Formats: sequence, structure tokens, C-alpha cells
Amino acid sequence: MTTPPSKAGTKGVPRAARERQVLDVATEEFGRRGYEATTVAAVATRVGVTKPLLHHYFGSKQDLYLACLNPVGDRLLHAVRTAMTGPASAAQPTAVTGPASVGQPTALRVLHALFTALDGQREAWFVLYDTTLPPDSDAARRAAYYRRAIDDLAATGTADLLRTTGSSDPLDADALAYAWRGLCTALVRWWVSHPDESPEAMAQRCARLFAAGRTLLTEASE
Repeated sequence: MTTPPSKAGTKGVPRAARERQVLDVATEEFGRRGYEATTVAAVATRVGVTKPLLHHYFGSKQDLYLACLNPVGDRLLHAVRTAMTGPASAAQPTAVTGPASVGQPTALRVLHALFTALDGQREAWFVLYDTTLPPDSDAARRAAYYRRAIDDLAATGTADLLRTTGSSDPLDADALAYAWRGLCTALVRWWVSHPDESPEAMAQRCARLFAAGRTLLTEASE
């Protein structure tokens, strides 16, 4: 038995287009409000469809969350992996000029890749890093899968960086990876509140902040 082609959604909008609208709005709602505070009714109202229709398209609230999470997680994981396999440079970070940040230090390439992957849907970061997901739910397990994969990449990068300084202490590496995750979250949160900042502008800003931090640490050690 074959599945009939998708028919038009509400008010003449094709179903595929309506589903895209739902996912865009739901991703923003989950990212801004968190899973616990987001309601299917609120998403339906913003899109302009009925709650039963939204359930018909996506199922439960958890199913809707997963439909938002999976493309976000895949996109961010791919962005980080790609950035980490690019050529690094020991040069002083001053700016990011190319789309792939070629020749820039790994940390800046990763940040630029994250900003680029989130551009147009910045709240999506907080869909992945949602602290209100129900424990032991499919939603929590799937989000944890993506976070672990990204954290594993971060752990590799921070351990490699520490080795260049002569440190092989696993607790140093763990602490630095933890700090890196917090830094990424803080930068994305700042970026959300500054919508005029492009991914390239954010990467350049991070380069300047890193350079300032390096200067500050150098002065403190003298």
C-alpha cells in the first residue's frame, strides 16, 4: 500500500511548508522557554493552526521536541567535527575572513562554525542544552546523546591544547572542557540578545576577546 502525497495544510498552505513553520516556531519556543514551559497550544497559536492539527502532524509534545532537536543536534555536531578537522594555525587570532575560518586556531574555527550553524535560529542552542527535560525520557536521552558527542570533541580539543602547554593532568582537561561549554553557552546567549551581530562579526569579536585575555594573562604572570 502506497502513502498518498501530502495534501495542502490549513488555509491553502502546503503541508510541508506548514510543518516547516511549526518546527521553526517550536524550536524558538523550546529554546526561549525550555521544554517544561513550552506548550503545544502556544506553538499552534503562533503558527495559526489548531492544536489537534499540530498533534496530527507531530504527535505529542515530546515528539515535537524531538522533531526540533534532531536537525539541531545533527547540524551542530557536524559543524564542530568539520571545524576541528580543518587546518589550525599558531598565528595570533585577529579576524575570521573566510567561510571556513581556514588558518585560524581551532577554538575560533569551532566558534565560527557554531555561530554559522545557528544563524537564523540562535535559540536552537538552548533546545539542545535544555535543563527542564523530563528525566529518563526519550527527549532527555536524545539530547544527552548529542551533548556527549559534542563534549567528547571538546574534550579532545582541550586535552590537545593542554598538552602543548606541558600539562597532562586529566582534571585540568576536564575543567577546561567544562569551562569551554560554559563559554559557548554564554556567547550564544549574548548573541541572541544582539540580533544584528553576524556569525563573522561574532567570530571576529571572539578573536579580539581571546587576544585581550592572552594579554591580560601575560601581564598577570609578570
